[in-house]
Amino acid sequence: MPDPTAPPQDSPADERLPVLRQTDLGRAKLLPDVDHDGGWLLTLDDTPQSYVDLGDPTHLEFEYTRRLGHLVDALGGPEDEQGRQEGEQGGPGRPVDALHLGGGALTLPRYLAATRPGSRQRVVEVDGPLLDLVEQHLPWQGPGVDITAEVGDAREALATLARTAPGSLDLVVADVFHGSRTPGHLTSVEFLRLAAAVLRPGGLYAANLADGAPLAFARAQTATLRAVFPQTCLIAEPPVLRGRRYGNILLVGSAGPLPVADLVRRLAGDIFPARLTDGADLAAFAGRTVPVTDATATDSPPPPDGAFSVG
Repeated sequence: MPDPTAPPQDSPADERLPVLRQTDLGRAKLLPDVDHDGGWLLTLDDTPQSYVDLGDPTHLEFEYTRRLGHLVDALGGPEDEQGRQEGEQGGPGRPVDALHLGGGALTLPRYLAATRPGSRQRVVEVDGPLLDLVEQHLPWQGPGVDITAEVGDAREALATLARTAPGSLDLVVADVFHGSRTPGHLTSVEFLRLAAAVLRPGGLYAANLADGAPLAFARAQTATLRAVFPQTCLIAEPPVLRGRRYGNILLVGSAGPLPVADLVRRLAGDIFPARLTDGADLAAFAGRTVPVTDATATDSPPPPDGAFSVG
């Protein structure tokens, strides 16, 4: 019987085998993409978490990761404009310092390392066995790649950095799901103030969330973001914003101007175009919703049955 723990990349593409392992947060699976050599899907309790292409780190399979990729491409302002105009996914940009809260299979850190060589990145993942699984079977290190991954709580790591190295980062990405829900302690004004404290002037904070009708969680998170960051926007597909289906919502905040025009252009070119909402429209979306604090924070709502499941 084949050894299910053998590294997938050691086998020919047509012999790649699924890898299963119990982790701290659930039952993880690494599933080979039978239609794409080098492609691997990571699920946790059958909920898709990440997709990685070992042969091409710029390949972003999930819609929400492509939107994060657009944000990475747009980061930096006019000094990166020439690089961003080179190719559909953007040419090499200046290196950045980034913190990723939530690891998964490190899809976005791999992308950033490929598109902005020399970037220094730190990944904080609470599930140690999951991180070990990914490192063993889908290694991310290579020439010129500076990605440090560690086990820890996202908020604790952010609080330490805010105390020891304020204003040291260009990008903070929060993509933390315990199963299919975002933990409440990562949704409050107090948490976002920590994120704001570690960013340089013009740095970006981005949070990947998920919600469905009546979008109460998304509205509350929008109000919370607007209470901390002077410049904010929301990115999601129109059916999600209309409450017609459950899906991913990307919230972005900064103390400086956001690359709105660049993002709108990139989003419009996607197979599933997303809408960017900012300014008065975003204020209207939040309405009279009160920002979330540590005292009122709760986990994000569970998805409806079958929303993300993979058999």
